[in-house]
Amino acid sequence: MSIPETNIHIPGAAIPHIIVSFPAHITVHLGAPDEEALNVTVPYLDYIKNVASSELYPTWPEEALRANIHAITSIAMNRIFTEWYRGRGYDFDITNSTRFDQAYVHERGIYDSIANIADDIFDEYVVREGHIEPLYTEFCDGRISQCNGMYQWGSVDLANQGYTALEILRYYYGNDVNTAPYSIAGEIVGTYPGTPLSLGESGITVFRMQHSLNRISRNYPAIPVVPINGYYGEETEAAVRVFQEVFDLPVTGVVDSDTWYMIRRIYVAVTRLAQLTTEGLLISELISLYSNVLLEGDTRPVITLLQYFLNLMSQQNPDIPAVPITGYYGPETTVAVTAFQNAMNLPPSGIVTQETWNVLYRNVFPILVNTPVENIYLPGINYMGITYNAGMGADHPGVIVLQIMLAYISLSIPEIPAIEKDGIFGPATEAAVSAFQSLYGLEATGIVNADTWNKLAEVYVNLRYNPAAQQ
Repeated sequence: MSIPETNIHIPGAAIPHIIVSFPAHITVHLGAPDEEALNVTVPYLDYIKNVASSELYPTWPEEALRANIHAITSIAMNRIFTEWYRGRGYDFDITNSTRFDQAYVHERGIYDSIANIADDIFDEYVVREGHIEPLYTEFCDGRISQCNGMYQWGSVDLANQGYTALEILRYYYGNDVNTAPYSIAGEIVGTYPGTPLSLGESGITVFRMQHSLNRISRNYPAIPVVPINGYYGEETEAAVRVFQEVFDLPVTGVVDSDTWYMIRRIYVAVTRLAQLTTEGLLISELISLYSNVLLEGDTRPVITLLQYFLNLMSQQNPDIPAVPITGYYGPETTVAVTAFQNAMNLPPSGIVTQETWNVLYRNVFPILVNTPVENIYLPGINYMGITYNAGMGADHPGVIVLQIMLAYISLSIPEIPAIEKDGIFGPATEAAVSAFQSLYGLEATGIVNADTWNKLAEVYVNLRYNPAAQQ
């Protein structure tokens, strides 16, 4: 059996590594940026509580306190996300000067009412609809000083009128703002990858750098536009050289620490990421850029499937090394992808483009179809961002994967009818999906959404790798 010669889309449109993470600690400069002063590194949540206790009154209405703590958190996260100070060569994340940042009084006491609210909402930031970056939520007291953002005393008046915290934020920052959670991370001290980027390298850091260069080129047209593909080719090297020339850096074509942070600094400036009037990072744009490429540094669920496919190919070709199935696209996966590309006479970039994915899947599809389901050992693969339903064919790799899971589960659970794994989501597959959904308390639609896929994967892994579950 062969699969149609159609474009086989890489499953999953989530954005890899473009999430906002808060650090375990934040480093505060106890003075203006260029003033000689002490740096103190404190737990991030303690910093939020300290600023809130320094900026706000504990007797204010709760909704006013919540709105202001959201704003305090979002400013801190904006400074970290944009690397506002580290990108300028400073060794701190934020200052305690209210001329530049927020009030912070080292080792001051914390109000209980403020601490309780901060504990509840510290893992959220203010964001504009469709954007990723924490909004620079400028604020002022509204009595002595005025600004373009939130008036703190005005927020008290609104709360007394019955406004909720979100309604207060929208009153000052616009109806398109919301609060969004961010992930918990360890120490965050900068995005520079640690070693210079140069010709022939690939990965998500190259991808990000190319994206930034292209946006900068709109303001500095002397810098040529480059393909955003994660591969550091000659066009990227040439653009880096022009950037270095424009911004008085050594013209090497290599992105060292100084060049990396200058790109970061100029990108933040032209997009106004550190201003209330930000151009912003649009989720839709980033999804479009990332949707058809997999590269080093990626952690989307499809990476698990990629590694499994590579291991199938390594059994056919000894020149393609097997890789650990970790769900992380690390250097070993890059080496295996490059070897596969060499074997298939594809450009050996170490990046899975749509072309590489198509060739890979066309090679593994016959293996999956012709191997008895009892002899197939799929790894646990989380939902990859695509909803599967009747009519989808072999140009969607997830179809054959879910058929393998269903067919194996049916060996132990007779309520689920056996199906042929042919890569086509026909009536038999739909019936098996409906039976599975009914059995596990899901709405029996016959459509495989995130809940159904993840439950399928859970049951499959339990039966496949836990012999006791089959008793």
